[in-house]
Amino acid sequence: MPTPALTFFKFEADFVESLRCIPMQVRYKLDTCGVKLKLEHWHKFNQGDRESLVSHPCATPTEIDHYRDLVQATVLQYTETPAKDLPIDPHPPWLQTTVVPADVVAQAAKFETAIGTDAWSALQPLERFALCKLSRSGHENRNFVSALQEFGLQASASETGGKSTSW
Repeated sequence: MPTPALTFFKFEADFVESLRCIPMQVRYKLDTCGVKLKLEHWHKFNQGDRESLVSHPCATPTEIDHYRDLVQATVLQYTETPAKDLPIDPHPPWLQTTVVPADVVAQAAKFETAIGTDAWSALQPLERFALCKLSRSGHENRNFVSALQEFGLQASASETGGKSTSW
């Protein structure tokens, strides 16, 4: 499974410097290695631990195993209970380039945006991952529109005279 480059999105800018929230690139790695890291765990980590989880590779089977071990060791360093395991999707929707996930389509439609398969396939896996996560039901979706704009899938309101544009 390819791992994204060390990328912070513009929509994450309000917390990137302090890493007070779990950035998308770490969430991507957590889904890759099958660990459910809670925000309460993340808040207990020191800055060095957070930076290590950001920069540590998680692409090859060996790296994925090592990353899982690193996350669990870090959690255990601060708590007495390991983080829960998550099932690893062998075919996650963000790695499927020919089908835009229904949740993403529905969320984009709320903002009068259509994401075609050509646009979807042109995105990087981390960008597709972010859209999948930001479109899940029960998730705070406040950054979805910002992500659409950042990824070139929707013009900003100022560019369209206050109206949303579909691409």
